[in-house]
Amino acid sequence: MPTLVVSRCRRRGVRAADVRRDGNHLLAELAPNAELSVALVDDTEIHRLNRDYRDKDRPTDVLAFPMGDTDGDEQLLGDVVISLDTALRQATERDAPIAEEVRVLLVHGFLHLLGYDHERGPVDARKMLRLQRKLVRELPPIAVSKS
Repeated sequence: MPTLVVSRCRRRGVRAADVRRDGNHLLAELAPNAELSVALVDDTEIHRLNRDYRDKDRPTDVLAFPMGDTDGDEQLLGDVVISLDTALRQATERDAPIAEEVRVLLVHGFLHLLGYDHERGPVDARKMLRLQRKLVRELPPIAVSKS
């Protein structure tokens, strides 16, 4: 399966199936022979990862860990880790559904796996943001839950 989603944290309004579908869509568009892993975690877990791997002692919204491993014709693109706690806060600040925020974070992390980096400078930041917005707009509509 091209996108594997692991939910170590659950939030109302976020469905692993939707994240998997969005990941598969991104792979089909930009990395058709790759696989992607997505972990949905809480602030405690992403804080630990951010501290251990980036020397930043605070939670963040999304982390990307590129792999670049190949297994035959398939390539493991890497891991995207999304904090659902932070996604919920950011969605609330924007008055948007959490599922929308998770999509933005998934695309952002995915672009990092492809080598985009907004921290290199303003030109790279603008380029990445433009592509991020385009990709989010092109994702299939989110299914509305009746519960």
